Amino acid sequence: MSTSTDTPKHGLLRSSALVGAMTMVSRVLGLVRDVVIAAFIGASANVGADAFFVAFKIPNFLRRLFAEGAFSQAFVPVLADYRHAGDLGAVQALVNRVAGVLGGSLLLLTSLSIIAAPLVATLFAPGFIDQPEKFTLTADLIRITFPYLLLISMTGFCGAILNSYGRFAVPAFTPVFLNLCLIFAAVVASPWFEQPVFALAWGVFFAGVVQLLFQLPSLYRLELVPRPMFDVKHEGVRRILKLMVPALFGVSVSQINLLLDTVLASFLPNGSVSWLYYSDRLSELPLGVFGVAIATVILPNLSAHRAAAREEQFAFTLDWAMRLVLLIGVPAAVALVLLAEPILVTLFQYVEFNAVDTAMSSLSLRAYSLGLVAFMLVKVLAPGYYARKDTATPVKIGIIAMLANMALNLAFVLPLLWYFNVGHMGLALATSVAAWLNAGLLLRGLLRDGVYAWQPGWGGFCLRLLLGTVAMAAVLLMLAGDPALWQDWGWQRRALELALLCAAGAGTYLAVHLLAGTRLRHLRAPSAV
Repeated sequence: MSTSTDTPKHGLLRSSALVGAMTMVSRVLGLVRDVVIAAFIGASANVGADAFFVAFKIPNFLRRLFAEGAFSQAFVPVLADYRHAGDLGAVQALVNRVAGVLGGSLLLLTSLSIIAAPLVATLFAPGFIDQPEKFTLTADLIRITFPYLLLISMTGFCGAILNSYGRFAVPAFTPVFLNLCLIFAAVVASPWFEQPVFALAWGVFFAGVVQLLFQLPSLYRLELVPRPMFDVKHEGVRRILKLMVPALFGVSVSQINLLLDTVLASFLPNGSVSWLYYSDRLSELPLGVFGVAIATVILPNLSAHRAAAREEQFAFTLDWAMRLVLLIGVPAAVALVLLAEPILVTLFQYVEFNAVDTAMSSLSLRAYSLGLVAFMLVKVLAPGYYARKDTATPVKIGIIAMLANMALNLAFVLPLLWYFNVGHMGLALATSVAAWLNAGLLLRGLLRDGVYAWQPGWGGFCLRLLLGTVAMAAVLLMLAGDPALWQDWGWQRRALELALLCAAGAGTYLAVHLLAGTRLRHLRAPSAV
């Protein structure tokens, strides 16, 4: 048993590497999952593809609000205060009541959404109304997938507790089970269904059950298994709700923008929802492995620094997180732009996923990649506010970014749709620009409030980053060849060529950094002690 109230003594780099490694396993399996799904249901040629991705995206979007976004940002700082006070009984009481309020609220929301599935489909995919088959299928799939919201949000709650006690591996590994369940559903269960997407929907449901159960043994060892009690009058619950309500909007602007993309894409040509899904999934690989990993680790550390009034370490932790995001995010974004078509051909262009799907997905992938660094920066800058229990500022920034995204959708989508018939690319591009606006305003606010200050060494860091990225891009352009050639190769040749390209690019980037003076000590950060 370990119920110590000491802050976790893992170094930030070590903890981020652990979370990143576990997340990498999940993301690799996620790519395998998407490859399998693409082969089984494709994109533009199958109305079931768009229907499933909408039905899956709705609870998955809400999951990001409750499990990874606003809830964690509100819950972890309050839990840190309770732990810092040293009263273990009070911690258990907080956990029990938060479990009851969160679980009870989501159970009600899930029940209502299942009953009103056609209304939910109308709200999130209004463009399907004129396509009765697709609309009915979407509503039926929503009834199966929506309980995932309750299950995975409770999983996120359990994971937030474990992260606060320095148990990062189990929460980071948990998403693996979603991928395994969906792969099983596509390969094994889908032949049993007249419409294969129903097998995928049930795979989502059972994945939620497995993921929640996987958390419980670790909580049992901490003697913090939740015993739900519905008590909104509890002081800690009221504090969390006060922080969470505005944070629901403030920390999740990028996700809301992505969901708006889905709504608008439902009015675009058949396949648009799927093209956006596949390109978003690829852009999320570095975001999920590194951006979320860094954000997951720094929030408990920032909360601990704030609780102990360690302002200099608070600022240094934010600075470290920003540099690590740029170190990884900039070359990842450039590589995705340059290798969009080879990556999509290698991973997805088989059976039902055709060359048109690859071409269309590559456009939105490049557009999303332009905002990748901004998405990652938002993940690490937002905790700088929520660790200080400042929810008002991110809400104001979120409103500005949301309005900008809506205006940019109109500015980009209509011309691209009318003249080039690629309106989905405009949706992705608008989301990326809005993400940069969001990240820039968050950073400006932290600087203005004196919470964050630029630490020494940024000039040399930026120079090394620029040299490494330019060298990597030159190597990739030289070796990638004509994208049309990839269409004629078998999967073995494609996989080998892509692996060699990635190795050459990564090797060049690392070599230039080492030659320019980057060392491991530059990546180290202090633990929250």
